[in-house]
Amino acid sequence: MRVLLRRLAGDDRGSISMMVAVMFFGWSVMIGLVVDGGGKLAAIEHADAVANEAARAGGQAIDPTKAIPGTAIVVDPTAAVSAAQTFLANAGVNGTVVPAADGKSIDVTVDTSYQPLFTGAFGVGSWSVTGHGSAQLLTAVVAP
Repeated sequence: MRVLLRRLAGDDRGSISMMVAVMFFGWSVMIGLVVDGGGKLAAIEHADAVANEAARAGGQAIDPTKAIPGTAIVVDPTAAVSAAQTFLANAGVNGTVVPAADGKSIDVTVDTSYQPLFTGAFGVGSWSVTGHGSAQLLTAVVAP
């Protein structure tokens, strides 16, 4: 009899637990996206930093046959690419190194991936991450 009276009175017992379950799922998804989004941003920042450092390493490989006599300060393309690729290999990433035709700069692009923590549980695979870096050779002017 009481059960019948509760149903007729519009009793909503148990409805709060359904709302909590739905809200918990929604908040979990939002937190997962925020954490994984922040992780991807950190991976992009790391890829940019590695690319910049590889470009700096390649930029230090100047051509001594032109620098010693004072003709020009330019990178040795073969040595610059080798130095930058060595840096990338030591950092554990793949990338491309392109010295400029004039020998005054070097560009590096790093390709890596980020493995998401939360969204990976829902079947989302790794996210590709690309970083860019460059270095330019500058000559200092020494005042007498």
